Parts: sequence; C-alpha cells; structure tokens
Amino acid sequence: MDPALAIGVGATLVAIFGSIILEGGNPMAIVLIPSLVLVFGGTLGAAIAGGVMRDVKGLPKQIIRAATAKVPSPEVLVETLVHLADRARREGILALEDEVGSIEDPFLQRGLQMAVDGIDPEEVAEILGSEVDTKRGADKAGAKLFADMGGYAPTIGIIGTVLGLVKVLGNLSEPTKLGAEIASAFVATLWGVMSANVFWLPLSNRLKRVSAIECELMDLTIEGVIAIQAGSNPRLLAQKLQSLLPAEDAKKEVA
Repeated sequence: MDPALAIGVGATLVAIFGSIILEGGNPMAIVLIPSLVLVFGGTLGAAIAGGVMRDVKGLPKQIIRAATAKVPSPEVLVETLVHLADRARREGILALEDEVGSIEDPFLQRGLQMAVDGIDPEEVAEILGSEVDTKRGADKAGAKLFADMGGYAPTIGIIGTVLGLVKVLGNLSEPTKLGAEIASAFVATLWGVMSANVFWLPLSNRLKRVSAIECELMDLTIEGVIAIQAGSNPRLLAQKLQSLLPAEDAKKEVA
C-alpha cells in the first residue's frame, strides 16, 4: 500500500484544524450537521445526475482502490521478464509452462500462457493491448466522477451559504444573533471548497496516477512477452525494457 494519499489528506486536515486552534477558535464550530449534509449529499447527488449508475455503483470500490492501491514495482517486473526470457532461450518457450502458475501478476500470467500455447505474437499483442485500453477507459471514468464532485462541491457550498444568508435576512429584528448566524452560513462554503480540494480532487488525481503507472507496466509486460516469444537475448531485453522505464526507475536498474 502506498501511503501518499493518507499522508497528504492527513497533513492537510491537521494544517486546517491546527490553524483554527492556533487562532484561538474551536474546531467544532465548523462541524455543523446541516452544512455537512447539504455539501456532501448535494455533491454526491449532482455527481450521480451527471453520470451513469454503473460508475456510481463502483464509487466505493474506487475510494478503496485509491486508498489502498499498491504501486507495482517496475524493477521486479523487469527482473521477472528477463528471467523468463533467459529460460525460454535456453530451454525453449514450452519450458515456461511450469512458471505460469507461480506468477502473481494476472496480466503477465495470461500473456505468458498465450505465448506458451503458441498464439501468434501479433494476436497476443492485440489481445493484451485491448485489455490495457479497456482498463484505461474504466479508470478514466472512475477518476472523472471524483473530478466532477470536486467541481460541484464549491458551488453546492455557495448554495448553502445563500440559504443561510436568507435565514439571516429574515431575522434582522434580532441583531444579537446575526453574528453567529452569518458565521454559520459561511460554513457551507468552507466545507464545499475544503471537500473539493482535500478529498475529491486528490482522489481523482490519485486514481489517474495509479492507473497511469499500472498501464505503463502492462505495456512493458506486452513488450516483454513478445520478446520472449521471439527468443530475444535476455541482456538486450533488459536494456530495452529499462529504456521504457521512467528515468528514476531506469537509474535504479542500472545501479
């Protein structure tokens, strides 16, 4: 599990509530149930209205995925592919039959099984490439839903503030209560902006980044499987795969 999301959100919340305390305020003053219900409920409702139920039903899974996603290691993948290429070149592609079951990555496992079964390399690349494209599309839809929520939340918060100010204007005959009521009215805007920039937009960006890394490694896997089928030299394969890695990962490989 990559802790970046938890660390980032936690640090932001500590900064926000810490600043309230340092200024002598009470953090519980912004925890108003009506404002929370309006902002979070209204944001979710607007996102549902702007999407399709298939994406909405997958919302809990996307939140869990964003929070618990384990960023795969390119170094481990390259080592595995080079090992498989070395054995295939020495013993033949059929010798990898007993390696298939021990591979944890299901995508690599499927690709290797197709290679062992003698499926044409072009068909292997097409089938696996289609799977990558499908994953990109699904991940994009999940990230978009959170991005939409990040756009709706501030506006919903403003609606809450306007409703609060309408209430204030209706009670001008009680000036002693105006200060507290005006402050409460602006809490909705606060939660709208805060939820967008602390929760929804970071979740969207997190999902985009995790998806990009996973798809890059899937593309790397396709290159490796095709090279294994072609009987490529393991050292040349290692160099080729390293050239496809981001600069920082390639440096780790060389080191």
